[in-house]
Amino acid sequence: MMVATQLEKFKRFKELHERPGIFVMPNPWDAGTARILTALGFEALATTSAGFAFSTGRRDSAAGMTRDEVLGNARAIVETTHLPVSADLEDGFDASPGGCAETIKLAAAIGLVGGSIEDATGNASDPIFGFEQAVERIAAASEAARALPFVLTARAENFLHDRPDLDDTIRRLQAFAAAGADVVYAPGLPSLHAIRSVCAAVDKPVNVLMGLKGATFTVEELQAAGVKRISVGGALARAALGAFMRAAREVKERGTFTFSANAIPHVEVSGYMTSSKR
Repeated sequence: MMVATQLEKFKRFKELHERPGIFVMPNPWDAGTARILTALGFEALATTSAGFAFSTGRRDSAAGMTRDEVLGNARAIVETTHLPVSADLEDGFDASPGGCAETIKLAAAIGLVGGSIEDATGNASDPIFGFEQAVERIAAASEAARALPFVLTARAENFLHDRPDLDDTIRRLQAFAAAGADVVYAPGLPSLHAIRSVCAAVDKPVNVLMGLKGATFTVEELQAAGVKRISVGGALARAALGAFMRAAREVKERGTFTFSANAIPHVEVSGYMTSSKR
């Protein structure tokens, strides 16, 4: 059995960000999908708040899921893979800098070696934290992370909340980097031009999200734009739910079961789930 310590996972995760080139960090939503992605040969994994929320019958929102629930899901993923795991830590589950720092400490305590804090408030009428508060939250999270085997990712959420302000997004990412974030991330950037602009403007590794509606880019294109890391958020979970819906509708509307021809064989799934590789 391959058993990696938390420190070994942290060192491996840091190396992925420091070596030349780009890497893809897909997002399982439970232990089973983590086992499959591990077996497929990916080098690191990240949790998805959306995928986890959908699996429990809830919408994706910090208000809808507690910190304990999110960390419990992350722990199940950490414990089933030998790969480094970074977590979607929403808004830090606290508006205050101290609360964000506490979330980082709790995340590291369950074996996570990375995690992201976003500047979205969860309040539809005022969706993004003010600049100063957003930076203070990242600074506090960074101070906590520096004492731990932990890679902190800081997220600027403008483009996910109908605020397509690239200049403000870059200003925030630059400030987050200066405040100590190890990686910066602006999900929903609309074009390769915007991605290139972000990568050129910051001196830290940049994560880019693929799998949203709209333009998609290849790993090769994103590497050429300066991206270090690609994640897919809830896209794999939504792809799985799409296949589920198509199969269920075929049965309900047509009374046929041809969907089974494209289903993964039971024996193959069982092989992934009985693997002892950690």
